[in-house]
Amino acid sequence: MSVFTKIADLFKRSDKVTRLKDAKAYEKQYAMGKLGARDRIQALLDPGSFHEYDLFVEHRCQDFNMDKKQLPGDGVVTGTGTIENHPVAIFAQDFTVAGGSLGLMHARKITKIMDHAVNLGIPLIGINDSGGARIQEGVDSLAGYGEIFYRNTRASGVIPQISVILGPCAGGAVYSPALTDFVFVVDKISKMFITGPEVIKTVLGEEISMEDLGGARVHTEISGNAHFFAKSEMECFTQIKKLTTFIPWNNRKRADSYPALLPDPAIRIDRIIPEQPTKPYDVRNVIGAVCDGSDFLEVHKLWAANIVVGFARLNGETVGIVANQPSVLAGVLDVDSSDKAARFVRFCDAFNIPLITFVDLPGYLPGIDQEHAGVIRHGAKLLYAYSEATVPKITVILRKAYGGGYIAMCSRHLGADFVFAWPTAEIAVMGPEGAANIIFKSEIAGSPDPNETRKRKVREYTEKFANPYVAAAAGHIDAVINPEDTREHLIHALRISTNKQETVMPKKHGVPPF
Repeated sequence: MSVFTKIADLFKRSDKVTRLKDAKAYEKQYAMGKLGARDRIQALLDPGSFHEYDLFVEHRCQDFNMDKKQLPGDGVVTGTGTIENHPVAIFAQDFTVAGGSLGLMHARKITKIMDHAVNLGIPLIGINDSGGARIQEGVDSLAGYGEIFYRNTRASGVIPQISVILGPCAGGAVYSPALTDFVFVVDKISKMFITGPEVIKTVLGEEISMEDLGGARVHTEISGNAHFFAKSEMECFTQIKKLTTFIPWNNRKRADSYPALLPDPAIRIDRIIPEQPTKPYDVRNVIGAVCDGSDFLEVHKLWAANIVVGFARLNGETVGIVANQPSVLAGVLDVDSSDKAARFVRFCDAFNIPLITFVDLPGYLPGIDQEHAGVIRHGAKLLYAYSEATVPKITVILRKAYGGGYIAMCSRHLGADFVFAWPTAEIAVMGPEGAANIIFKSEIAGSPDPNETRKRKVREYTEKFANPYVAAAAGHIDAVINPEDTREHLIHALRISTNKQETVMPKKHGVPPF
């Protein structure tokens, strides 16, 4: 019998043993609404594109009768394939094999495919479905996690890294997804936590369900650890496929170009902002009115909703969009929204994606809770991210741009290449009401009719400063544009800044306010 015949026979027997031995485990997996590891890979990748590697790798643990246990593939499937014809490297933990627990060889399979992804310059997708470290292997399991974390960090900003949580992801295992660029979760299936409900009950005496502790909604709405929420695994895979069309393979490339599409003509951009300056509106309508096909892939949609971030295309080219959301907390910046926007800005800058910023905010959220939560430090992250970014940066001031919020939202002073303003823009240190009360305090107090005097002074301040022309006269704004001309101005600015080059001072790296 030739060596090739032996290998083929080994494969058949291994596959047969796996299917027969784990029939009950697969039944249980499917009963929970979960697909198997290879099912997931096949559903996500282009048909017939997956090539599996290291199929015959097995654990080497001899303790606790582990030498008598067969763990096919050591509980993880690795390989390469394509999504929408884009090459990707992928691994999927197999919960039907020892609960997907991570041992030394399991970790080495993952780090090997991670190294492949970096060397080949292709995105990495990790499907997490594991009970955590394999206790029987002791410190070797911990070493395996450390090797993965190290590679996550080294690959950051070099290749896009996508984590998919399709089962438990517990203890130290959660730090690998946290180090990646995008985390996808599925309702009722995804679970992420450092300490489980049993530990919390033992230590704190509190009863809490797994879902309330670290379910999909918790991490998309409260913690911000997850970026995309889906109701099923198939919906999740559709989201991933769409994301990969917006981002490049690596930091040396640009995202693919697509045929340009006009926005939905039903969205009238000149009718979005209300006449009353205090009335809210949905900034996503502004985004839809300017981007190709009105198609916007929002990131972190359910967390820190007072700011909107995501990907769109203009004239067929990918852009990253950051926009204040006046319909939530008037679009103010706070601890979470600053973190959300800063992280997105840094991703776009790392992967050569131009940034477009839509501004409408009264400033930073006041209050003792925000001050104690570190709004100064968190707010500084956004200042740092925009200042550090060297990709083309284009800003459009829609309405309010007050105080530190005006500066933080990619103002000319933080290196914006182009700053446009609508005629409705109000650029000032603070709102007219507050400013008038301070500037004309004595005059109002000494007036026979303080209320009438206050109204007159507010109108006076509004006429003088609550418009874009004072800032335009000082050169802080490049042009005051009509809303219906916004798309044209953005496309022109992007076209002429395609070859932008910016000299960065020599240094190992900066020290952002983490």
